[in-house]
Amino acid sequence: MFVDYEEVSVSSWQAFERLVTRVLLVAGYKDARIVGQSGDRGADIIAHNYGKRWLIQVKCWGAKVGNKVIERTIEAAATYGAQVMVIVSLNGFEESAKAQQIKMKARGINLQLWDVPQLKIIASKAKREYPNAYEPRSYQEEAIKEIAYAFFSGKKQAMIVLATGLGKTFVAGEASRRIMANSRKRFLVLAHTNELVYQLEREFWKFMSVNERTIVWNGKEKPSERQLETYEYVFACIDSVYNYIDNGKVLPEFDIVICDECHHCGMKMYTSLFEHMECGSMLGPFLLGMTATPWRSDEVEVEQFFGKPLTTIDMVYGMKHGYLANVDYRIYTDNIDWDGLKRLSGDKFSPKQINRTLFINQWDDSVVEELQRTWKDQYNPRAIVFCGTIEHADTMKRKLNQLGFCNAAALYSGNDKGFAMTQFERNKVLSDFSDGKINVLCVVDVFNEGIDVPDVNIIVFQRVTHSRRIFIQQLGRGLRLADDKEKVIVLDFVSDIRRFAAGIELKDELGTPLNETVRINLPCSNKVSFRKVSGEDEGTESFLREWLEDIARIESLGENDVALRFPPIQIYSGR
Repeated sequence: MFVDYEEVSVSSWQAFERLVTRVLLVAGYKDARIVGQSGDRGADIIAHNYGKRWLIQVKCWGAKVGNKVIERTIEAAATYGAQVMVIVSLNGFEESAKAQQIKMKARGINLQLWDVPQLKIIASKAKREYPNAYEPRSYQEEAIKEIAYAFFSGKKQAMIVLATGLGKTFVAGEASRRIMANSRKRFLVLAHTNELVYQLEREFWKFMSVNERTIVWNGKEKPSERQLETYEYVFACIDSVYNYIDNGKVLPEFDIVICDECHHCGMKMYTSLFEHMECGSMLGPFLLGMTATPWRSDEVEVEQFFGKPLTTIDMVYGMKHGYLANVDYRIYTDNIDWDGLKRLSGDKFSPKQINRTLFINQWDDSVVEELQRTWKDQYNPRAIVFCGTIEHADTMKRKLNQLGFCNAAALYSGNDKGFAMTQFERNKVLSDFSDGKINVLCVVDVFNEGIDVPDVNIIVFQRVTHSRRIFIQQLGRGLRLADDKEKVIVLDFVSDIRRFAAGIELKDELGTPLNETVRINLPCSNKVSFRKVSGEDEGTESFLREWLEDIARIESLGENDVALRFPPIQIYSGR
């Protein structure tokens, strides 16, 4: 069983925290999130069960836990707004702590004390053999079968391309479960960031029996050689594995290597590792890549590592077939400077030239007012506002809160110009957003890859990005289905001619008729519109369609590529 005192006692304290989190998942707790970091103010895990917020303090100590930990846990519960407190101890509790628990219970304070035997009992009472509670959708089932068939038929590589929100990790996890059910295999699961490594481990837990063990390998945690050689699943950050082989060490054997966000595999670290392990060859492990966005900015073809995709389901397919939320995409044109456009001469321009001439500067007040107007159009509105800088995110948060229609918070991972956010502050914001105490997040450089926020039903774009991959990933944050979620409204205030081209392309793709033989799961009412704050702006869309030479190509242009064709002055002088 994955709960084993001997294993836990030789593992890191981080591994013990994750083991407790896995126990909570197996036991049916919701939204269990590790928050234990420097500056966490006394919390290690936040979870929800029986309609209450639980705060779990985890102590991987050689000694027993006493009353001082109880005092700090009570303070942490007040800080995090938790109704139930749990202290988990590797080596049990002092008698004084047990006596204090009894006194608190008599006063109506819910404090629970768990040791490793108690964790084992909780995990053993799971009602399902596997925590996953969802049946695969039809396209997921097809992809799962394709992966399993490729593996068992002796093929050595495979790739699945599923848009954000369509469940690529679900597919990989269920395929792994079916492969493991046939015979015991060992998996190495790779990602390029620590956050993704931890999330992958957590998602794969849903497809594992209680007898399958996991370990994380990254800059923070280094498994023992025995763990690397014997654990069924090793979830690793690519740079840690690369440094290991670069120092002349030989990796133990794995049967399957899975690469998440495999569009990053053109990096030297990946290519060196694949060569070292002989991935994809007859002598090496089976290599599976998964991504939502298979495009790279360099000349590397992802297919050279993984072969042609077994399954490709893009965002438009998911939207048109009801696997993603309906979208009401509104592209705002109020800040177009038509007088400035008249001053241009010639007929060939770069995006940089057009953007400098065509658009007025940032317009935060109009954005905030339009979001307030949109608020009433959604049941239980929850919004993400993508901002360009930390300063801008903090400004938007203040402007939104001044109007009083929502409770906004800024969320970012770095610091700049005096703005900084501690680990505690980030985790508190995420917990409050999960609970609905905060309903608008103004974010910078988070929520691009791998984070699920299915309840979000309003997306606001204020950040210019020239990466199609990042744009699709950010849009996907609002496309996941959720209970009582009819649609996602997207308010796009990005001032870039390439973004306008992307909007036209999305509108055209959504307007393409469906194959009548395809079963549609939900009624679809997707819409893309060009607007002013005061209403529809069909004139701008018509203008752009007529004079942008190649809509699809323009979306991927560089700043100084010359390919845009705009009309002579007399065409638009009457606007």
